[in-house]
Amino acid sequence: MIVTRLTILGALAIYVFLWVVALNGASSLVAPLLIPLVLAVLVAVGVALNRYMGITPRKQRFQDRDGNDTP
Repeated sequence: MIVTRLTILGALAIYVFLWVVALNGASSLVAPLLIPLVLAVLVAVGVALNRYMGITPRKQRFQDRDGNDTP
């Protein structure tokens, strides 16, 4: 759990640092740095829309060793 939090915190720190660099003159970094933000917004809007519409997620189906699908 601690390793996961440290990894997320480190990645976020690097991301913020890259934004600082981009805003201080490296304008070629702005477009690649926007991609994760746009994807996060799209996912969040999609999840919110699914919850608003009441759509239930698909249930996972696993195969038995015999090759039969379990319902």
